[in-house]
Amino acid sequence: MVDVITPSSPAYELYRHVYTARGNPGHVYVPKNAEEVSAALGMTLAGHRELSIRSGGHGISSVSTNEDGIVIDLRRLDRVERLDDTRVRIGPGARWGSIAHQLEPWGLAISSGDSGDVGVGGLATTGGIGLMGRAHGLTIDRLRAAEIVTADGSIHRVDDAHDPDLFWAIRGAGANVGIVTSFEFDASVASKVVQGTLFFGIPDVAHFLHLWGEILESSPREISAFLYIAAGPVAQAQATIVYADSDEEAAREAMKDFLALPGLVQQQIAVVPYSSVPITTGDPHAGQQGAHTHSGLLDHLDTTTSRVLAEHLADAAVDMIMVRSVGGAINDVEEMATAYAHRHQNFSIMSVSMIGGEPFDRAWKPAYQLMDGMYLSFETAHKPGHIEDAFPPKTLERLRSIKAERDPENIFHQNFGVALR
Repeated sequence: MVDVITPSSPAYELYRHVYTARGNPGHVYVPKNAEEVSAALGMTLAGHRELSIRSGGHGISSVSTNEDGIVIDLRRLDRVERLDDTRVRIGPGARWGSIAHQLEPWGLAISSGDSGDVGVGGLATTGGIGLMGRAHGLTIDRLRAAEIVTADGSIHRVDDAHDPDLFWAIRGAGANVGIVTSFEFDASVASKVVQGTLFFGIPDVAHFLHLWGEILESSPREISAFLYIAAGPVAQAQATIVYADSDEEAAREAMKDFLALPGLVQQQIAVVPYSSVPITTGDPHAGQQGAHTHSGLLDHLDTTTSRVLAEHLADAAVDMIMVRSVGGAINDVEEMATAYAHRHQNFSIMSVSMIGGEPFDRAWKPAYQLMDGMYLSFETAHKPGHIEDAFPPKTLERLRSIKAERDPENIFHQNFGVALR
């Protein structure tokens, strides 16, 4: 029997909101296995109510709750099992910080983003840009099989040999084709890494970004680096740089050019368990972060792009930009190998605004015109054109064909739906 949370339930406050949005769903179904997920989906469809799927994490795109609809909350599907030396099965309701700690005693890790409070299900069906990405690829690049409940309520185990079209779609557009109830990953043997944490005061953001881009692209692929720049009279930045190995001497050599960047005010470099890299609070999510975000992908941080991003950051509507590395092993994968097709870019850009609205959209427009694709999990604006940004034409054509076959009624449309309108 599926547990049901309603507005009169004592636990309702723990289930109604997500990290980035407040909600008032009429019912929250909390299944414990794939069969109960199927039952919850059937009850939702019978009532013709708005549907949201929540894997258990924070969800920047804010689609995991709603007003007076149904939420299927997967947080109890959070089991982690070791299947062999490196293969692990993980439930969608677990959070990546917890996963990292559970994999650590086995000497394993999975690159999975910079926040440990993100749920497995959302990230592992979208892409997974993480701090070992240039060394080990996207999170979806380590996925070897999955269990999914499709729109008709049936349960499938899929991999490259069994229902390969559905398995292809899961890796980049999973929210469009069903509810994934377990993932099987080939984890990396990388329980310890070298982490560098650097702080800068940046008087010339454009110059800094251009140098950052050149250094990152010329770095060995063991290096992945995320840069967070806060707006101000003198921009303040924090960089997290991870060398995907425990060789501190090699890591320091690989990081030396980052340490030579202008404006460095503080640094710390140390060998750490990978489990300490994702920032993990474990806090309940209550709509406490109401920021608006725009996102895009770039091949390079050339002089023009760096200048436009610096001008964007200087706009009063903008509070922060984040520059995440991709490339490396991510780009070893063929474009059509997964539904996530962005396999030539080197940077993921996210802009953050607390006020949002038209001023933020206007400020983003010059930067948007330079972008080459989009990573949907970092975008809070749901505009029809974003589908074409996220999925190149050949990818979108195949995805829509699979969508038409597996979800002809377009039940799963809430998270950037791809169906033709």
